[in-house]
Parts: sequence; C-alpha cells; structure tokens
Amino acid sequence: MLAASFTRFQKTWHPGVEFAAYIPFYASCSIAIIGDTEVSTVPIRQFHGAADDYNPVAPCRHYFERLRAAGKDAKLTEFPDAHHVFDNPLAPKTPTVLKGAQRVGECKLKEEPLGIIINAETGQPFTYADPCVQIDSHIGYNEAAAIATREAVKGLLQTVFSLQ
Repeated sequence: MLAASFTRFQKTWHPGVEFAAYIPFYASCSIAIIGDTEVSTVPIRQFHGAADDYNPVAPCRHYFERLRAAGKDAKLTEFPDAHHVFDNPLAPKTPTVLKGAQRVGECKLKEEPLGIIINAETGQPFTYADPCVQIDSHIGYNEAAAIATREAVKGLLQTVFSLQ
C-alpha cells in the first residue's frame, strides 16, 4: 500500500518501525492527501498497468514526479496493456469487466484537515454516491507484466538487503 510510506501514517500505525522498501501494486493516487510528499526515505517502487481503469495510472504519474522533485527515491513502472490485478495468475487472461466494481479515478478528491475526504468539485464530503464514481472496471492477468514485476522486485530486494 502506497499510503504506508507516508511518515504521518507511520507515526500513527507503526512508530519506530521502518520497512526496507515500499512496493505497492496498482495503488490509487486519486486522493490528494495532506503532506503526501512527506514519505519514507527508503525506496518506493510502484508497479501499475497503463490500461488499469480501476485505479488509473495518470494521477500516479504526477504524484511520483512530485515525490522525485521532493528528493524521494520513488519510481513508477507502467506496463502497456496491463489492467488491474495484472500480476494475479488467477485473474482472467483476457481483460474482463468486474461488474459493479466502483472506481473513483475520475473523481477529484482531497483530504481536508481532520482527515475528511472531500469531492473537490462539490466541496462536500465524498461518498460513493457522488456522480464522479463509475462502475464496471476491468481486471486481467498480464504474464509479461507479472514476470517483469517479479524480476524488478527481486532486484530491488537484492539491492536493499545487499544479497548480490
């Protein structure tokens, strides 16, 4: 989970404990969280399908640019033609609609003080009844993306733990 790298959440949920790296898969970057560039100093490597319509990658591109501009060791890797759950061999091999799955990728969401998530277009607290919420996202296994991700994660862990 990408949010686990936020220092604010680390202080709340696991003070004094640091992971060796953060490796989120297709995490959402759709909510502008207060202090979201205040993250761990260890590597953050996110893997995402360019065809993911459940958690679209576009907001992550901008977010990872901001992380790097803030001097963080953050990298977003995208795979063309890969959908949500691209790494799960139990997912359908052909992209399939996950009927009724809600997605907020088209919503403009931001955190307000006190941890309230609001719909920036309406100024009201966000709910899944907001008109920006869409349904029927796609999922699908992508063997090439899954293999490339496993290799990249293996390489990162070898580096982080000096296992070469």
